[in-house]
Amino acid sequence: MNLPEQPPVAVRPATQPLPADPAETGKGVAAALAAYLLWGFLPILFHLLESAGPVLIVAERSLWSLVLVAIILAVTGGFREAAALLRDRRRMKVIAISTTLLLGNWLLYVWAVESGNVLEASFGYFINPLVNVAIGMVFLGERQNRLQGVAIAVASVAIALQAVGLGSMPFIALGLAFTFGFYGFFRKTAKTGPTVGMFAETLVAAPFALGFVLYTLVTEGAGPHADPLLMTLLVFTGPATAVPLLLFSYGVRRLRLTTIGMLQYLAPSIQFLLAIFIFGEHLNGLRLLSFALIWLSLAIFSWDSLHQRRRARAALA
Repeated sequence: MNLPEQPPVAVRPATQPLPADPAETGKGVAAALAAYLLWGFLPILFHLLESAGPVLIVAERSLWSLVLVAIILAVTGGFREAAALLRDRRRMKVIAISTTLLLGNWLLYVWAVESGNVLEASFGYFINPLVNVAIGMVFLGERQNRLQGVAIAVASVAIALQAVGLGSMPFIALGLAFTFGFYGFFRKTAKTGPTVGMFAETLVAAPFALGFVLYTLVTEGAGPHADPLLMTLLVFTGPATAVPLLLFSYGVRRLRLTTIGMLQYLAPSIQFLLAIFIFGEHLNGLRLLSFALIWLSLAIFSWDSLHQRRRARAALA
């Protein structure tokens, strides 16, 4: 389970049993929709915290996420599983890598929001599914069919047009997509649940986060911590991180991964609209064309995923 601004993308599962109870399916859809809506509107929170600065926001987010997840583990009795993970040196080495990628992704995303680049950030999460495919091809030796190759080629053209429209390489979009993609790659090898994994990651990040917060207090004074509204918003970054994750985890266990694959584009679509209509970012013709191409690429990719799933189900029938 990925933990940046979006969840990971599931790519063409071979099979997945369908829930027998339609009521459970409905609950799953509601939970997944709520998760993607919360992820989609997350830039508003970071925009309101602009005066705090991206590094302090990420530090506070890590600490308050740790507090909330620890409470959840205490209530659900998950500390035994967490302790087993913390004693496993091999998995904790992987967690250390995933934590570094996670913090890098968070920092880049918050900076993108505060610097007026939400549009480019949304582009990064649109191309993320195809980055995941590319990582699978290069590092796992996965082979892709012709349609997936076409989708990747169209996405490459979209990235090139985005670069022309920006006047430079879309480093924010590529940075978000690749840190997110490699985060999922390493996190998967840790083989742990979302809540326990998040606890371990935020625990690893906690000394650095706490150190930065204390350093800020000593060198700059109370700053945002003296403002009741800003302090409340900083505390709220914990639930804003953990709650969508838990909702997604609940939903994904009750839904086909194909359904999740269709819903995953809701969050970057909301961010795209926020960037234009709320934050007033400029969208020129070339950048609009690049978005149109990435949507076409994702349509091809999603249709192929659905087709592959139907073929797999037919073969099992």
